Amino acid sequence: MLLPCMRELQRPSRRRPLWTACSDSSIDPRAGVRSWFSAATRLPEVRDNRHRHRPTLDLRMCMDETESTPGDMLLPQAWQQDLADARFERQSIGVSRADVARVHRPGQADAFLKSEVIDAFSELGDEIARLRWLQAQGQPAPTVMATAEEAGRRWLLMSALPGRDLATSVDLPPQQVLAVLADALRGLHALPVAACPFDQRLASRLHAAQARVEAGVVDADDFDDERLGQSAQQVFVELCASRPAHEDRVVCHGDACLPNLMVADGRFSGFIDCGRLGVADRYQDLALAARSLVHNFGDTRWVAPLFQRYGVIADERRLAFYRLLDEFF
Repeated sequence: MLLPCMRELQRPSRRRPLWTACSDSSIDPRAGVRSWFSAATRLPEVRDNRHRHRPTLDLRMCMDETESTPGDMLLPQAWQQDLADARFERQSIGVSRADVARVHRPGQADAFLKSEVIDAFSELGDEIARLRWLQAQGQPAPTVMATAEEAGRRWLLMSALPGRDLATSVDLPPQQVLAVLADALRGLHALPVAACPFDQRLASRLHAAQARVEAGVVDADDFDDERLGQSAQQVFVELCASRPAHEDRVVCHGDACLPNLMVADGRFSGFIDCGRLGVADRYQDLALAARSLVHNFGDTRWVAPLFQRYGVIADERRLAFYRLLDEFF
């Protein structure tokens, strides 16, 4: 049997964006948004690791009604004047630690604002570097408009890609969704490995997983059903024991679930949530892509066509290993 069982595949990505729009009546859009916002290079890069300036503009982004904590944040000092006329719409992004808002500007294209506390497990800096690299390779991805570091947080302002993510494109039939998914991954995986500066090979990922276990940041309560009740240390031992003997290395997205690929007018329009992009086994992407298909469509019947479209025979052991690896992230 080439395909993993449905129970194993049905786990959604922990980091999958669930775009939920809501409005905050306390933030009213005003006319005359500054023209610099349409140019990606005009907002200054800000690095203030000394934390001398406390931002004063309160960015109140409404939360999805299922959230239990307020979403108030403070914008970087250098951005406040230019963003004063924007309206912010909080986005729900699963268990990702980053705060995300869609930025609405009258008469201007929407953008996305992303912010994260800077610590040993921050990923936003990785995403910034990878977005820039992806665009340099001719791959569709959000444009980095501006970045900042202030008051212990890192900030990213980026363009919004056209269309919707594959998970919420309900007008697309499964055959078209898997075709877009397979073709986009095949195109990304065809990039030259030697040109990619980001290491996501197994040695690196296992080291990162071990660091997360030792720091106590792995959520054992979120393990797949067959591992519930086990500790992160126990599952890490299982992970190391099942490590594949070889890696078929390509440039991988790193979290290739349906919500991280955008589609407009039925065509692929770009990758988002790219903080884990790098050189890795192609099954890093294929395992999470297959699992995401099952989660979104409710059964395994679209997994075989995914692999047929992509052009490989499914390796069940490697699929299982990379799903297991994802338990730690």
